[in-house]
Amino acid sequence: MAEAGRLTLLLGGARSGKSAHAERLVAAHPGRWRYIATGQAHDAEMADRIAEHRARRGAGWHTVEAPLDLAAALAEAPPGEAVLVDCLTLWLSNHLIAGSDLAAECDRLAAALAAPIGPWYAVSNEVGLGIVPDNALSRRFRDAAGRLHQQVARTADSVLFMVAGLPMTVK
Repeated sequence: MAEAGRLTLLLGGARSGKSAHAERLVAAHPGRWRYIATGQAHDAEMADRIAEHRARRGAGWHTVEAPLDLAAALAEAPPGEAVLVDCLTLWLSNHLIAGSDLAAECDRLAAALAAPIGPWYAVSNEVGLGIVPDNALSRRFRDAAGRLHQQVARTADSVLFMVAGLPMTVK
């Protein structure tokens, strides 16, 4: 379990168990838990995913929606409160679609995550293990996600890689 003022980055593929594992890690901390959601329900399938996550968490979680201004949402977390950010790649997608300056936004977020004021957990999809995407937008996203993961991992106290629901310690 991470201690106060520590960041754990959880990476993994789709349906690898990273969110559920992160929820268990956060729930092991006493007190109230903060869930910072970056996903948006633009279609029925995403609405179903969001509902599944919400139902699995149950009571005891304070949910904050931060599809774009994740750094500000982290700054509003009370000191010592366990925080789960789910997920960095959805946040990155939101900025890509919005036409944001990805490098500047990633730098801002990485700086916020580098100074946790409680036990913080950040979930993100590892998208760089497959084939090279066939279009420029997908390659831009994959490359930006890889750079963001490197930025966050450098300052994270621990990094876990989820495979088939099992956590592997990377750092």
